[in-house]
Amino acid sequence: MTAAEFAPEPADLTERALAALARPGGVILVPTETVYGLVCDWADLTARERIYQLKGRDRSKPLAMFALNAEMAERFGVRLNPAARKLLAAFAPGPITVIARGEGEFATVGVRIPDHAWVLELLRRRGRPLASTSANASGRPNARTLPEAQNQLHGEVDLAADGGVLAADAQASTVVDATGDAIRVLRPGPIAEEALKKVLETSCKTPETGLH
Repeated sequence: MTAAEFAPEPADLTERALAALARPGGVILVPTETVYGLVCDWADLTARERIYQLKGRDRSKPLAMFALNAEMAERFGVRLNPAARKLLAAFAPGPITVIARGEGEFATVGVRIPDHAWVLELLRRRGRPLASTSANASGRPNARTLPEAQNQLHGEVDLAADGGVLAADAQASTVVDATGDAIRVLRPGPIAEEALKKVLETSCKTPETGLH
């Protein structure tokens, strides 16, 4: 069974996960199609602080946004330009994090739509995005099993979902800065830079003028 096919056990795990996310400060550990991750409600500042403590993460490094789709991200203050929209349309759900302009305290936001049925179900049922980051301690290898993730964290989460062993070649998502006129790959990952640029170049072609 792959991560994308993950069927939560016990049967009430989804309800318990939703309840944990609804509690102030709630943090849960989840599988994705790339690595295990920590998530909480996007707007829960107490939970965000817990994630930084659990990972030993530098507070200057922002958390990404797990969203159900581009529309959800935009409802919560993300301003997707045409390039960001094209990249999400082409590669999401999937292992890509697209950095776009934000509003208020978040000048920029990294948006990711995970290709994982259970995580997408949580987003669908909750109707709100999640703040997310990989579940490994800062500076340590990505966690491919639930015990690996739990053993690296500085404390316990409110709920941990076991999605089994993720692929041996699992990588964290490709991170692309799409805030400017040209994209920049900030973290290489499963999606190559050439594939990203090809999508943008192809989407800009017209029969009359070619690239513009």
